[in-house]
Amino acid sequence: MASSSLLATQLAAAVVLSAMVGGAWSFTNVPPGPNITATFGGNWLTAKATWYGKPTGAGPDDNGGACGYKDVDKPPFSGMLACGNQPIFKDGFGCGSCFEIKCEKPVECSNKPITIFITDMNYEKIAPYHFDLSGTAFGKMAKGGLEEKLRKAGELELQFRRVKCKYPGGAKIAFHIEKGSNPNYLALLVKNVAGNGNIVEVDVKDKGGEFQPMKHSWGAIFRLDTPKPLKGPLSIRLTTEGGGKLVQDDVIPVGWKADTLIMSKIQFGG
Repeated sequence: MASSSLLATQLAAAVVLSAMVGGAWSFTNVPPGPNITATFGGNWLTAKATWYGKPTGAGPDDNGGACGYKDVDKPPFSGMLACGNQPIFKDGFGCGSCFEIKCEKPVECSNKPITIFITDMNYEKIAPYHFDLSGTAFGKMAKGGLEEKLRKAGELELQFRRVKCKYPGGAKIAFHIEKGSNPNYLALLVKNVAGNGNIVEVDVKDKGGEFQPMKHSWGAIFRLDTPKPLKGPLSIRLTTEGGGKLVQDDVIPVGWKADTLIMSKIQFGG
């Protein structure tokens, strides 16, 4: 994992290369910047910002996205979302991570930081770092009453930094047992993770057994294919990008069913 100083050096190289090819931000196919990891030092970096969807919406028409989350227009996300490019989304391992963003120009910008969640992926190679924001999040960067005028800018340059995720009201981590899951195939969506926000490893243990590593499937979803049926109750162990670990024993009950939301009793520190 790169230190903040090394990250800045690598980013500068990416920007220089993009300028050599065609002029700073004025063309597509700009090389991506280094991955923004949980150890990033917190210095402000520069990114391109665009927005999509309804002006006051959460982005995707179905209120979903490439992380697998649903109803992202509702709490705790409340539409404050972004599609991150590859060094932010990281093939799904960036899902749930949090960033502060702010803009100085145009004049409608407040230059006050707001917090967003990564819930989707964008593939536009227009900058080393690119946030394609929901209309709601883009407007929140504006001075009071100037949200619509700022959205008319279409795209702009912003400053961003990785921050810890915080969820209100003592919210706990939730597991959604995905559709199609059965005793020989378990797929779990992990959401509402405080602290680092993103999970990089999930292990599952049947009653009386040993923890088995689940494979990353896509987005924030991990899966386990097993010839020996999982009966339950099942214990889950989580590992964040920063190396933090939590275990909840017997969180998934006997007789579990697909398409079910399980609320845990655990949470990482914010």
